[in-house]
This record gives sequence, structure tokens and C-alpha cells, in this order.
Amino acid sequence: MKKLIFLFLLTVCSHFAAAQASFDEDQLGAWYMYFFTHRFGDGPWGVQGDFQYRSWDMGGDKEQLLLRSGLTYTPQNANVTFTLGYANVTSGAFGDGGEVVLENRVYQEALLPQKVGGRFLLTHRFRYEQRWVEYQDFRTRYRYNLFINVPLNARELKKNTLYVALYNEIFINGQKDIGMGRSVGFFDRNRTYLGMGYGLGDRLRTQLGWMRQTTDNWAKNQLQVSLHHAW
Repeated sequence: MKKLIFLFLLTVCSHFAAAQASFDEDQLGAWYMYFFTHRFGDGPWGVQGDFQYRSWDMGGDKEQLLLRSGLTYTPQNANVTFTLGYANVTSGAFGDGGEVVLENRVYQEALLPQKVGGRFLLTHRFRYEQRWVEYQDFRTRYRYNLFINVPLNARELKKNTLYVALYNEIFINGQKDIGMGRSVGFFDRNRTYLGMGYGLGDRLRTQLGWMRQTTDNWAKNQLQVSLHHAW
């Protein structure tokens, strides 16, 4: 019975991996995203998170549904925000198949904003993830993202501000063995993004841009449409 269960799980994993590996790298995908932050009064505590629908194409072929939120803490007189959060991720295979893989994720994060030259708004994000992925052993991952926003008609990101948005993020796996005789490299992926943003209000911005995601095995371009809300 144990051997049958093992073979079943191995078949499911192999089928899902093969389906993902055979997708069309030349087809433009699309990610639709909502990011939010909120501070509880004047205190150091708050919440942040994001909801993302990612598609292999422009909308109908689900790549991922990601739901993530966390509790934030900003120490007094410190230019850093810490987050402890949780994410639920549903990943779909490329094409018409209905196979999905579920993931539960806990993460810790440090966010450090920086202003350079009076106009370049930088944010350094360090994130450590603990991942429980279906059909895999427990995994961890390290991430570093450098965000750069450059306002064009103002000095701050406020209402009616037009700005250039860039980022680059690298992902490093904490271990190579993921179970059932399978392994991954320490380098997981890299994302490079270029877009334009506009301030709909002092606390609400929208962005439209292009992102290229690269792994050891494939590279794919993504359209990104995002809403950023501080409420």
C-alpha cells in the first residue's frame, strides 16, 4: 500500500512538472495584483499584504493564485518595517489541464526605504520564507528585492504623480533536496521589472509594466497590472 501511494504521488508530481516545463515561453503572461498597507493609528503596528492572480496567458489559463498578508511592526525612530506573514498559493499547470498544487507559506520580512538624490525612492526588501508545498518536503527560500521609483513631475509619490517603477528580485533556495529523489538548484529565479505608475490619490497608486522572470530552465515575459493602496 505504501508503495502504491508513493507511486501515485510521484506520478502526479511528474505530470505537473512536465506540464509546467512544456509551456510556451514566447507567450506573454499577465499578473493582476493588489497591494495594501495599513497602520493602526499612530502606533508601530499595522498590516500589509497582496492578492495576485497570475496567468500563463492574458487571463484564462491560471498560473497562480496568491493570497498573502502579515502583521507589521515599525520601531519608533527607525527607518525599517518588519513583517511576520502567511501566504496561501495555488499553482496551476499550463494549458487546459485542471491539475493544481497547493502551498502554505510563512515569511519574515524587513523593508528599508531610502531616498537618493532627492528624487530616487529606493526600497530594500529582505524576505525569508518557510514553504510547505504539496508533494514536496519542507523547503525554505531567501529573497532580496531592490525597488526603485522615480517621480517625474513631483518629489514624492502623491496624487497626480507620474513615475517610473523598476525592481529586480533574486530568489535563493535554502536546500536542494525536495523529496522523492528530486532536487533543485540553490538559484531559484530572478525577476526584472520596468513600468510606469500614476498617483490616483495620495494613498492610492496604479502601475502598468513588463516583467521578465528567469530560472535555470526557462524565461518568460509577463504583463503586470497593479494597484497599491495605503489605507
